[in-house]
Amino acid sequence: MAKNYKVAVIGRTGKGAYGHGLDVVWKTIDNIEIVAVADENEAGRKAAQTRLGAKNAYADYKQMLEKEKPQIVSVADRFLDQHRDMVIACAENGASIFLEKPMATTLQEADEMITACERHHVKLAIAHQTRYSPRMLQIKKMIADGVLGDILEMHGRGKEDTRGGGTDLMVLGTHIFDLMRYFSGNPISCYSKIRFEDKPATKENIKDGGEGMGPIIGDNINASYAFENGAFATFGSHKAKFGSGSRFGLHIYGSKGAVHVATGGLGSAWFLDNPSWSPIKGKVQWQEITSEGVGKVEPIKDGGLGMGNTWIVKDLIEAIEKDRQPLGSAYDGRGALEMIMAVYESFRVGGVVSLPLKNRKHPLTMV
Repeated sequence: MAKNYKVAVIGRTGKGAYGHGLDVVWKTIDNIEIVAVADENEAGRKAAQTRLGAKNAYADYKQMLEKEKPQIVSVADRFLDQHRDMVIACAENGASIFLEKPMATTLQEADEMITACERHHVKLAIAHQTRYSPRMLQIKKMIADGVLGDILEMHGRGKEDTRGGGTDLMVLGTHIFDLMRYFSGNPISCYSKIRFEDKPATKENIKDGGEGMGPIIGDNINASYAFENGAFATFGSHKAKFGSGSRFGLHIYGSKGAVHVATGGLGSAWFLDNPSWSPIKGKVQWQEITSEGVGKVEPIKDGGLGMGNTWIVKDLIEAIEKDRQPLGSAYDGRGALEMIMAVYESFRVGGVVSLPLKNRKHPLTMV
């Protein structure tokens, strides 16, 4: 990381702001200069300029890109309605991108974003922080070394708070789907069942999800996936009546043992060395998986999502310099979004759908 980079930040105060620290992460990185920030909100723009120590501030992000010519841009806002336009503008100006999740509102938008990045030879990293944790790398090695045996099943749940159902699927489910793909490759089919107020959901239950995400449906979603490696996976989310239950995470079940993963910067991970998947049978207890391995002392102090962001941008810079894809690339962001859209496409057609999806539009706009 000897080369110096000009970095800019795009935020939208009042409309997703600056995401989960996608602006301030650059203050942790050497050899970069935050040259400018863009925010249509004047008060938010001034605050961000002060916070980041940026030389210049703009109301119009396109003007900023044209004048400042940054090499990397954080597209930081959580609202999704402008992700496509912002990313394409960055690519057309030769800037690589660190993008807040989820990637876009439709697969068509994601396709267009990837095409722009490919055409202009820039990189895009998506803010799926957990996949960058060294604990996840340990799990990946365990799978490759056969410690878990054959991967038979994966079960993921959303946060299941007041956003349970459609919003949870989009906003939090993206992390779970990203981890499923990280550990098991690409899904090949999806089947979903969606309910609203304890009844099968109908097109009358479709509503705007807010935060620029487009239409959503359901307060109780269950989806199943088949993967190309033979694994089977489920994802579920319901609007909690008795508390969220803190189930947000992913369970991986193999023929020899099981792993539990919770999201975060460092995340948490546990291994059960028992093919029954039960700590009662055989009296084998769950063991923590650290960045050093199963049952080892963790040398890394958990710095939350901020630490995850630091890992992402360091990897993005290395990806630029070595002309490779980031660990969590645009293709991975699209892959997670495709698993989300497959839930709605299955609802639309009333049955199993194959992935990759042929329909690249938002399924709920076609019901």
